[in-house]
Amino acid sequence: MASAGDRGRQRALQGASLFDDAADEATSAIAPLAVRMRPRNLDEVVGQPKLTAPGSPLRKLAEHDAPMSVLLWGPPGTGKTTLAYVLSRVTRRRFVEISAVSAGVAQVRAAVETARAELGHTGQQTLLFIDEVHRFNKGQQDALLPAVENRWVSFIGATTENPSFSVVAPLMSRSLLLALQPLSDSALRIVIATAISDERGLGGAVTLAEDAQEQLLRLAGGDARRALTYLEAAALGLPAGGVIDAGVLERAVDRAAVRYDRAGDQHYDVISAFIKAIRGSDVDAALHYLALMIEAGEDPRFIARRIIVHASEDVGMADPTALPLAIAAAQAVEFVGLPEARINLAQAVIHLALAPKSTSVVTAIGAAVDDVRSGRTGPVPAHLRDASYRDAGRLGHGAGYLYPHDYPEGIVRQAYAPQAAAGRRYYQPTRHGAEARYADRAERIRAMLPGPGSEEGQPGSGAEAGQGEQPGSPAKR
Repeated sequence: MASAGDRGRQRALQGASLFDDAADEATSAIAPLAVRMRPRNLDEVVGQPKLTAPGSPLRKLAEHDAPMSVLLWGPPGTGKTTLAYVLSRVTRRRFVEISAVSAGVAQVRAAVETARAELGHTGQQTLLFIDEVHRFNKGQQDALLPAVENRWVSFIGATTENPSFSVVAPLMSRSLLLALQPLSDSALRIVIATAISDERGLGGAVTLAEDAQEQLLRLAGGDARRALTYLEAAALGLPAGGVIDAGVLERAVDRAAVRYDRAGDQHYDVISAFIKAIRGSDVDAALHYLALMIEAGEDPRFIARRIIVHASEDVGMADPTALPLAIAAAQAVEFVGLPEARINLAQAVIHLALAPKSTSVVTAIGAAVDDVRSGRTGPVPAHLRDASYRDAGRLGHGAGYLYPHDYPEGIVRQAYAPQAAAGRRYYQPTRHGAEARYADRAERIRAMLPGPGSEEGQPGSGAEAGQGEQPGSPAKR
């Protein structure tokens, strides 16, 4: 006689042999194409190989029919609802879906009580799926804990936001966290081809032209649900044997075809124009190219990386707040994802485009690198060397070091650069924006430090030598 684990493994690999009410609805003619094409078992799931591969935690849960508490984190259309539905099917659990957008504690408790009653009366287990669980407040999430702790339900929560920030710690500690990735173009091609040929989908009634497929992939942006929704809209009204070309697709989704090759000339030309528009302070042109890249399906992380670079390269010290703002926008891309993260990217672009400009940062590091590469460097002056270890004093390390905090303004006339680089001026500030303040301070400080080619400021060379603290205190080493 087969054990419960054996039966669970068989169902996980082959899929349930009988359709429940949810499956009947999913295969009905009136259901959206994305719903009709939901996988029936884990082998049909496309685009998340790390989660569905043999031996993966998710597959083990299904194969062994084990109680589960899982958090699925990923962008829209990557299969969170699909995985929850598949797990309910292959384990023959009742599938109860609640949206955190509209539900409250009362609905959660009602669903849990119904699940408890069903478990007690018939032995039927329930899989409670809560979409956008991050929208529940702390009290609503806490209401789930007894059901998860006592295994009255198998719980799966889906979130598009980082659960470390949006899900309460007790629920996190009781759940397996699985991250989903946007579907690759190759995975989306499989999804689209299956939907066109499968009887649950379009049944081969139409074909998809190559140019339309490429445009559909760009519009989808790694979102399988969006790809199938647009495909269904384009196929609507076409006669049997009809062809979906780029024109048909454009009319169906009411979005112009964006001519953009993410691996070709457009990719490089548009990002070049985007950068130059920011550098040239044309905020409107910069926003246009940002919108073009987003609509064409460009990786938003690539856009964010370029914004970070140019916050220092083109704005720099003229507005030191540009870099932290650019980094914050990049973090928003990771935490929020598209489409909402386009707002964060736009804020960073507007800030950078309108900020005063300075290339002094990139010029400064470039000049310093040139000196190092050409050999204009040398040993670290002895008074600056590490004096924290035993016998360092015997070697003369740290001898004569003057502790700046013991002097007015925290500055003391003392040599810091290697002798070969003494007096080199790498940082040449502009008078643009906030950098004027840094220019004034740099000028005052340089006047207080030893000049070019001078040995002044070396230990023992001036009246101040030996007046500072010797390296005995850890804070002054």
